[in-house]
Amino acid sequence: MKTNLRPVETVLSVWENFPMNDQASILVVDDEYDNLYLIHDMLVPQGYRVHLASSGEEVMDLVEGQSPDVILLDINMPGMDGFQVLELLKGNGQTKFVPVVMVTGQGDVSHRIRALELGADDFLTKPVDCMELRARVRSLVKVKAYHDHMIDHQRELEREVEERTRALRRAKESLHEAHVNLKHASLTTIYHLSRAAEYKDEDTGEHIRRMSNYAAAIGRQMNLGERVVEGILYAAPMHDIGKLGVPDRVLLKPGKLDAEEWEIMKQHTVIGANILEGGKTEFIRLASVIALTHHEKWNGSGYPRGLAGKKIPLVGRITALADVFDALTSRRPYKEAMSFGEALEIIKKESGAHFDPKVVEAFLAIEDTILQIKEGSSASKSGFTELPEGTEVPLPDAHPLLHQPLRPLLRVTTKS
Repeated sequence: MKTNLRPVETVLSVWENFPMNDQASILVVDDEYDNLYLIHDMLVPQGYRVHLASSGEEVMDLVEGQSPDVILLDINMPGMDGFQVLELLKGNGQTKFVPVVMVTGQGDVSHRIRALELGADDFLTKPVDCMELRARVRSLVKVKAYHDHMIDHQRELEREVEERTRALRRAKESLHEAHVNLKHASLTTIYHLSRAAEYKDEDTGEHIRRMSNYAAAIGRQMNLGERVVEGILYAAPMHDIGKLGVPDRVLLKPGKLDAEEWEIMKQHTVIGANILEGGKTEFIRLASVIALTHHEKWNGSGYPRGLAGKKIPLVGRITALADVFDALTSRRPYKEAMSFGEALEIIKKESGAHFDPKVVEAFLAIEDTILQIKEGSSASKSGFTELPEGTEVPLPDAHPLLHQPLRPLLRVTTKS
């Protein structure tokens, strides 16, 4: 028979203020108050905070928001029985790891099996033995404490990883910003150095902007990949850097060069390659190859090496056409500018002789883009963006000269 000697409320602590400290908390659940107080009196002298509940519904209300260290749960209760409460506790993310001891007067093996299947951690048989109760609770409190320690440790590790990830992200962003600034400074230096080579010509600066955009547009039409295309865009301006070593009497001569002067002028390819020799990045190596080979011709009649066909690196073939087209459509000290149509006819005529037919085909396929660049004389007009992070530019595998050591190439002199 049930007794009502003391209302449960008078011995319940306020669960909402349940302290999560070194003093373990035990929740005892039984619909008979005598059993509740009996277990309460066995555990309190051991230093535990003991909380009491008389129904499954009360348990679920109490554990909402906070959870005890161990739960002692009676099986036979009116309404929601112990099995139902156990299933709810183990299905709740907050209480699934709280050890649950099933307390029952029944010795039925089927009940134990069912409880184990639902996640019970241990069993006690009524009448509860004080020593056994304390031993089992003490053991499970240690299990819960260890589990909590591991959870806290995991959270601490996650916080540390998150903080280090944020720090790494900030460092990466700072490094990227520094890299972008350095790249901008480098490209500005390259541009002004390239202008220096063209400075004594009229139309200073516009030629290198136009021809580099022509070359990049051709590369894009030939599906070389955006990074290679942008590599050409930034490397091509250095194609005539070797003119810095050509005497003014030759470079600025208004009339036709004689044989000796022409040999001196042809040296600008080798001089340019020597200036760029030793670059550590593919970006500078690309510019070195362009400087050396942009006056080679498809039929082998070019200079300085007289290379023919695909022995000329593709970037050299592309730059050759872009350079000649801009020269044809620009005024020089010794000639007037050709019209756009006249220059196109010359390019077509020289296909297979001066120029690679495939390069000419790509060039003619983008006449509108070429005209836009010619009229705008601005990189922004052709829709190209800056290189992605890092200035390493992959070179096409189909052009082996690009992968040969540069030093022997750069020692080539013009034919006598």
